[in-house]
Amino acid sequence: MDQPVVIGVGGFTSEVGKTTLLCELLKAFPGWEAIKVTRGHYRSCGKDPHACCVSHLLSEEPLVRSGRAETYEPGKDTGRYWDAGATNVHWLIATDSQVEKGIKQALERVKAPGVFIEGNSFSQFVQTDHFVMVRQAGHDKIKSSARRALSKATAIYVSNTASFTPNESIPLFTDLPALIEYLQGVHNGINRDPAERM
Repeated sequence: MDQPVVIGVGGFTSEVGKTTLLCELLKAFPGWEAIKVTRGHYRSCGKDPHACCVSHLLSEEPLVRSGRAETYEPGKDTGRYWDAGATNVHWLIATDSQVEKGIKQALERVKAPGVFIEGNSFSQFVQTDHFVMVRQAGHDKIKSSARRALSKATAIYVSNTASFTPNESIPLFTDLPALIEYLQGVHNGINRDPAERM
């Protein structure tokens, strides 16, 4: 099988609505799969360990969980993917040095014609057909992984542009239907080459 169409969804910072956007896209692309990338550390991240810490899942090799039995949990990102209509969900848990190997393993499991991948770090190792960066208006912060991923961006999605100045070299979307229409061009074989993007 040819490599599926790959659309990445990254964020300038945490809690900007990446998962919400990805779920809306899954609804618009029936039959597609989703991959969640979680980078972990061999120590507590300092946040609520029940909410996000994956240090206990790390080992010498990246961990990829696939299928509903291994990835569905109500309210969690991967559970929301299933609820939005994903035909399969893969959850990659890896250290920074394991992301490259892990994302390739996760992509090998994809059987659908297309897959959405949430995260920034994977974009260094995968050629995406499109990469959407999510940003909140009025917030100038950008984390280091987002700064690196921005060079791969083919679109920026902002829910409120009241105080946002766009980068003229990257298409800007504030309207979800318009973004979906743009990305559906990928699914139909239009603009698969990022060099041909809008």
